[in-house]
Amino acid sequence: MCNLYSITTNQAAIIALFRVVNRYVGNLAPMPGVFPDYQAPIVRNGAEGRELATARWGMPSSQHALMEATKKRAAKLEANGKPVDFKQLLRMAPDGGTTNIRNVKSKHWTRWLAAENRCVVPFNSFSEFNKAEGGDIWFALNETRPLACFAGIWTNWTSVRMVKEGETTNDIFAFLTTSPNAVVEPIHPKAMPVILTTDEERDV
Repeated sequence: MCNLYSITTNQAAIIALFRVVNRYVGNLAPMPGVFPDYQAPIVRNGAEGRELATARWGMPSSQHALMEATKKRAAKLEANGKPVDFKQLLRMAPDGGTTNIRNVKSKHWTRWLAAENRCVVPFNSFSEFNKAEGGDIWFALNETRPLACFAGIWTNWTSVRMVKEGETTNDIFAFLTTSPNAVVEPIHPKAMPVILTTDEERDV
């Protein structure tokens, strides 16, 4: 699972490659490391055309995943002799989000697959972790690390991302995955991000 990537190309190059009409970001500093729940640039459909915006990395986790995590939290609290209001615990369950989407046939994801929720996620390189190979292994289209993008989805969502923040409303995103190619597979055999390399693919 890809949980680390970089975007170091400047804002002007992103706007030019993705034919952005509007932008809703300030100064876009280079991001040599984008981690889950970080704010990062995405390009999405807006009322007037493509727009460059920032969103937090991580789409809502499934109700099943949140339920299982809440059960574990409740069990720990009960083991320590603390009272548990399960409904309240579930409502305030922290959800840092799902960063990689593998099964687009899941009912949880199908609601966000239409054009209005599609986005592209600019990147220059991404990492897959492999302990045996020394940790984070970085990949890019070539040695110059040119600008490219992942196929993603986004939404606006109210939830508890972090306990200390409480309930907040955020634009959030994640990207789709596919079977790994011959370069990535030896490092991460399960999946890799969907990378779009042509104007036609980005338009879709």
